[in-house]
Amino acid sequence: MATFTNQATLTYNNTQTLSNVTTGQILQQLTVEKTSLQQSYAAGERLTYAVSFVNSGTTDDQNLTLTDDLGAFVPTGLTEEVYPLTYDTGSVFATVNGAVQTAVQVTSEQPLTLTGINVPAGGSAVIIYTAQVNGSAPLASGSTIENTVTVTGGGLAEPVTATESVSVSEAPYLTVEKTLSPLTVTSSQRITYTFLISNYGNAPAEADANASITDVLSPVLTGLTATYNGVLWTQGTEYTYSETSGIFTSDPGAITVPAATYTTLPDGTVSTTPGTATLLLEGTVG
Repeated sequence: MATFTNQATLTYNNTQTLSNVTTGQILQQLTVEKTSLQQSYAAGERLTYAVSFVNSGTTDDQNLTLTDDLGAFVPTGLTEEVYPLTYDTGSVFATVNGAVQTAVQVTSEQPLTLTGINVPAGGSAVIIYTAQVNGSAPLASGSTIENTVTVTGGGLAEPVTATESVSVSEAPYLTVEKTLSPLTVTSSQRITYTFLISNYGNAPAEADANASITDVLSPVLTGLTATYNGVLWTQGTEYTYSETSGIFTSDPGAITVPAATYTTLPDGTVSTTPGTATLLLEGTVG
């Protein structure tokens, strides 16, 4: 809502006196709202945004320009802005009063700038587009991408803005890598399987995540021992193993992995250091 002020000057007999100041407001006939169709984000995911326009006035709003900052911010310790979102080229879809509008053009992708937006008097328009969460997006627990659009032109008394905030997903993201030592064995030789479990998520995998590893050891190992993060496990408590079938299963919840940590590099991208845990299975072949 734009405001304006006015003050008069009265001059007489080489004397001037000022009136009181009057203040008025120009009611904005155009309202803008921005909404994300996703409630949270994770690395590499795609977000869909809808920008809605409503013209409550009696005159058309023509040739409007929309600028989307794509969540631009300056990371702590840096001086340059980064963009955590990358616009998906060609993804813009626009309607006016429900009919497809083809006049909207993309003139810049970073920040995203759209021109040729028309909203008729008493009418509405919707613009939908997608953007991908890129390597500069904050991933630590509690992070958000705050995204603002600014609409100008079309006879607007002042820019109209709308902001949408999407929070990062709070969850563990586990991977497992298995290695064998030695690679060449003979009968009655002891071997070691190493399972490196990595958590790339911003939340730890606690016992209630019920993480478990199942493996069919072939050839079947005898005299099996299981060691988790340097602590010897007890069969029947932390795991089960059959020397007949070779099936090993850790107890759900016995595996816990700390959350990842994140570092913003000088180029503005985020480096992920996963939390890790190690399971060793040792036994004799044959």
